[in-house]
Amino acid sequence: MGKRVALILAGCGVFDGSEVHEASAVLVHLSRAGAEVKIFAPNIEQRDVVDHLKGSPSNEKRNVLVESARLARGDIQDLAELKVGEFDAVIFPGCFHIRQNYPILQKVMKFFHLAPQRGFGVAKNLCSWAVDGKACTVNGLVKSTLEAFHSAKKPIGLCCISPVLAAKVFPGCEVTVGQNKNVDGRFPDFETASAIEELGCKHVCKDVSEAHVDSANKIVTTCAFMCKAPLHEIFDGIGAMVGEVVKLA
Repeated sequence: MGKRVALILAGCGVFDGSEVHEASAVLVHLSRAGAEVKIFAPNIEQRDVVDHLKGSPSNEKRNVLVESARLARGDIQDLAELKVGEFDAVIFPGCFHIRQNYPILQKVMKFFHLAPQRGFGVAKNLCSWAVDGKACTVNGLVKSTLEAFHSAKKPIGLCCISPVLAAKVFPGCEVTVGQNKNVDGRFPDFETASAIEELGCKHVCKDVSEAHVDSANKIVTTCAFMCKAPLHEIFDGIGAMVGEVVKLA
């Protein structure tokens, strides 16, 4: 029987929810590993809604669980219903970061008063990192889910900006969001690494195709779109993360 993995989403779309490519990559690699996957999201209102074509705010309100159902093809549950005993591992895809120099990102950042090196999606809906940085708070249900898997000594996988969740919830843990310098111009969000270390955690520098394993805490991380890399390299790095999570499960 394959490993049972819970996948936690934060909406649907790079600017106000989960990064679609990252979520899809996680699902592909879990499928290849023969895992049994169930998808969850918190039943909460999104922090904001962004028109992804124009990069401008929308006045509508959307729900994180309802929007995540798009990625889950409708097969999704409220995060409040997740029972840790029914799973061997949990994975949190991430979202795109805003420091990368794309005009549409700058428009979104300016309107919503988001600070540089902060991010979207997970950093808006699962915690307040997008606004508060290292002083952020983590959604209570997300926090309790992370703590429950950690207490049960079950592996936790995170990619892109999602490792900041672990940094906030588990002081002293080890994670990667890529590099702590803008190596070859590929890591424009490198300052996130120092913010993580200021939280009392260890940041481990890794390239986009690599994952870091914190064996003591069973936390596996990879930088994904924190690196300006071709999509296939991001896909491979997520595969490395998923592979290590499955090994630990």
